[in-house]
Amino acid sequence: MDLVSLDIFRTVAEEGSVTGAARRLDRVQSNVTTRLRQLEADLGVALFSRDGRRMTLTHEGRVLLDYAHRLQSLVAEARAALAPGTERLRLGTMESTAASRLPGPLARFRAVRPDAVIELVTGATDTLVDDVLGHRLDCALVARPPVQLATDDPLPHPELSERAVVTEELLVVGPGGADDDRPPAALAVLEPGCTYRRIAESLLVRPAAARGRTIRVQQLNSYHAVMACVAAGTASGVMPRSVFDLLKAPEGVRIQSLGPVETVLVARRDYRSAGFETLAALLAGVA
Repeated sequence: MDLVSLDIFRTVAEEGSVTGAARRLDRVQSNVTTRLRQLEADLGVALFSRDGRRMTLTHEGRVLLDYAHRLQSLVAEARAALAPGTERLRLGTMESTAASRLPGPLARFRAVRPDAVIELVTGATDTLVDDVLGHRLDCALVARPPVQLATDDPLPHPELSERAVVTEELLVVGPGGADDDRPPAALAVLEPGCTYRRIAESLLVRPAAARGRTIRVQQLNSYHAVMACVAAGTASGVMPRSVFDLLKAPEGVRIQSLGPVETVLVARRDYRSAGFETLAALLAGVA
């Protein structure tokens, strides 16, 4: 087993076929097939279930893929540590944090570390945590709900370190003229895996359902779209106050606080990087 074979295996797993992997790696298909067979013979297990040209990971293949991702990340870290050139830091973040909290720290990072490059990816907390654990991201800014809320949150996680960054106030923004004493008829939220959505569902949707009242959940792709629904009067929107302050809210909107939600910087406990430490120090003063 060598790194080249593992890279070929990982690419086949991601592409789902030898043809796609060969195209992506710029190799002939016979070479990819031979490498896979040699790897399976070396390990003594079948890594894929083959159905025509489609290849699906076996249980053993899924186990190896996790190790392949880890080794890929370790190799990248080793190269960054030994090379005098550019260091790469793969940072995941929630859309709200990217918009309201990151521009200043990232500008300062560029000033103090011109030799380093941050690759920014946005997503929901659950996806970002999975990507850090899977070595597809080095670190991520994610939301951590209050401990008293039973929200099936992925944090804390035994394999991740956490550094507090900022505490957000989560809001429900209702259309003008809405009744303060009644739950909203509909909630505009982002995708599943979003901690803010999960908190709103825990505090509003499920209690209303227990009382026989349905709150419709409307999924949108951005906070601008959420605010547009508020302006149209079709739903109340869920967002942190920092994002609300950035958007042009229509006059007369009603605001309800759902309480504080902490934003934390997570990374694998074994992850080491000078760029990461610099970024963490800059984020410590983001509030």
